[in-house]
Amino acid sequence: MNEIAKGGWGKLVLPLKFMLDKRLMREATQVKGHLMGAIALGVGIAFLAIAQAYLLSQVIAQVFLENAPFSQVKGYVLGILGIVGLRAIFQYFSEVTAREASIRAKERVRENFLQEIISLGPVYARGERAGELLNTSVEGIESLDDYFARYIPQLILALIVPIMMLAFVIPEDFTSALVLMITGPLIPFFMLLIGKLAEKKSLRQWQSLSRMSAHFLDMLQGLATLKVFGRSKDQAKVIGRVSEAFRKNTLSVMQVAFLSAFVLEFMGMISTAIIAVTLGLRLINGTIPYSEALFVLILAPEFYLPLRTLGLYFHARLSGANAANRIFEVLEIEKGSAERGKPQAVQQELVAKIDQEKLAVGKGSPWLRFNQVELRYEKDGERALKDVRFDVQWGEHIALIGPSGAGKSSILQILLRFVKPTGGEVLVNGTNIEAHSVEDWRGMLSYVPQKPYLFAGTIVENLRFGRADASFDDVIKAAQMAKAHEFILSLPQGYETPIGEGGARLSGGQAQRLAIARAFLMDSPLLLLDEITSGLDAENEKDLLVALEDLGRGRTVIFTTHRMQTTIQADRIIVLEKGRIIEQGSPQKLMETTGLYARFLRTYRREVE
Repeated sequence: MNEIAKGGWGKLVLPLKFMLDKRLMREATQVKGHLMGAIALGVGIAFLAIAQAYLLSQVIAQVFLENAPFSQVKGYVLGILGIVGLRAIFQYFSEVTAREASIRAKERVRENFLQEIISLGPVYARGERAGELLNTSVEGIESLDDYFARYIPQLILALIVPIMMLAFVIPEDFTSALVLMITGPLIPFFMLLIGKLAEKKSLRQWQSLSRMSAHFLDMLQGLATLKVFGRSKDQAKVIGRVSEAFRKNTLSVMQVAFLSAFVLEFMGMISTAIIAVTLGLRLINGTIPYSEALFVLILAPEFYLPLRTLGLYFHARLSGANAANRIFEVLEIEKGSAERGKPQAVQQELVAKIDQEKLAVGKGSPWLRFNQVELRYEKDGERALKDVRFDVQWGEHIALIGPSGAGKSSILQILLRFVKPTGGEVLVNGTNIEAHSVEDWRGMLSYVPQKPYLFAGTIVENLRFGRADASFDDVIKAAQMAKAHEFILSLPQGYETPIGEGGARLSGGQAQRLAIARAFLMDSPLLLLDEITSGLDAENEKDLLVALEDLGRGRTVIFTTHRMQTTIQADRIIVLEKGRIIEQGSPQKLMETTGLYARFLRTYRREVE
C-alpha cells in the first residue's frame, strides 16, 4: 500500500495523480491490512475465474464434440460447482473486509476532522457556515465510503487481474492476447476522458449540496426572525431555488455516469466480439483447437470486467475527492492558537506556581502579564489589539471596558487560547503561556460567556460539564451558590428537567445562573466573564452580581462589561479603544480624571437619575 500511496504502480498504467487522491491514500495506508486482504481475495476470485473457464471449456468440448458421458466429466462439473461456491465465499469476505477498511478509515477521518474543528476553536467556527461544516462532517465523510471500500481495491485489481488473464491467454492464443492488449487500455482511456468532464460536474454537485445544507440550517436557526419580519416565504423560495440547482447538478452527474457506463460496456462488448470473430474464423480453418478457443473466449469478458467495474466506481472517486478537498482544507489549516503546544508544564506544576504566587501578592513579578500584545484575526486584516500591555496580580479583579469593537473580547479570546497573538507575548508566572499545554491551561480557568450554551440534556447533565465526576450534592451546592437552586426545584422534574437545545426552555437569567453554577462546580483559580449581565432585567442582574461576588472570592477575575455599576467593584479598570489601552487604574482614580471611563460613568449616572 505504501508503494501505491507513493504512486509507483500507477506510472506503469494510469496517471495516478488523477486516479488517486494522495491525501486519502495516506488515510488508506492506516487500514492497509484490510485493503490488502480485500485485494488478495479479489485476486483469488480472478484465479478461480480462470480455473472455472478452463473446466467449463473442457466440459463443453468433451460433451458436445466427443459425446462424453456424464461420468467422464463428473469431476469437472463438481469442480465448477465448487469454484462457484468458493467465488461466492471469496466475494462475501472481500466485501466485508473492504467495508471494514472503509469504516475504520472514515472513523479516523471523522475523528481528525472533528478534533480539528475543536482545536481551531469558536473563532474559526464563527467565520464558517455551520450547515456547510455539518454537511462536510456527515455527508462528506460518508461519501468516502465507496472510495475506500470499492474504488481503491478495484483500481489495484484493474492493474493486476488483466495481466493475470494475459498470462494464461498468451500461451493458448497469442492473436487473441494481442487484441486484448490493444483494446484493454482503451477502456481506461475513455474513462479518463469522460472523468475529466464528470469532475467539474461532480464538484458543482458537491458545492450545491453544501450550499443547500448551510442555507437550510441558517433558515432554521433564524426562523423566529424570519417569521417576525414576514420573510419566511421569501426564504422558502430561496431554499426551493437552491434545491432545484442541486437537483439539476445531480442529474447532470448521473447523465455523465450513465454515459460512462454505456461507453465502457460498449467497448468491452465490441472487444469481446472482435475476439469471438477471430476465434470463429480460425476454428473454421482448423488452426485452433475448440477447447482452447472456448477457454480464451470465456476469459475475454473476465479480462475486461475489472476495467469496466473500475469505470462504474469512478464516480465514487470523484465524490470522495470533492469531499476530501473540503475535509483536508480544514485539516491543513495552520492554527492561530496553541492547541498542539508543547506540554512543558503539567497542571500540578501550574497549581504549585499559582499557590506560591498567592503568598507573594504585590511582591515581585505579576502573575499574568500582557507584553506588547498584538492580534490580527486575518493575515492582512486590521489589528484587533495594538501594543496591549498590562499586569495582573494573583487574586486581582480586572474590569475591561470600552466601546463595542474596542478589543475587550479579543483579550479573553487570547486567555482562552482560542487565538494566538500575532505580536508580543502573554506571560504566566514569568513564562510564555505557549509553554503550557492548552488542556492544562484551560483546566485552570472557568469561562462564563455573554450567551452561555446549554446542551440538549437535563440540568444536572449540563452542570456536570463543569466537573464530570461531581457528586449530586456538589451539583446542588454549586446551584445554591449561583442562586439557581430555587428556580431549578420549581421546574417539573427538578434537576432532571430536560432544557432543550441551547437552553430553549430557560430565560436568559436562568441560563446565566446555570453557567455560573458550572463555574462554581469547576472551582478554577482564574475566572473569565464576558458581558454576562447584558440583556438581563434589574432583578436577574442583582441576583447574578451577588452570585458573581461569591464566585470571585479568592480568585483572579477578568471581566468585560458595559454596565458601569459592575465596574465599581473591580480592583482595577482597563479602558480600551480601537484595540489600544487608553487608561487604566482603580475606579476611584479614574473617576477623578476626564478620560473615557469618567465620561461613561457620568453618562450612566444621568441615565439612572
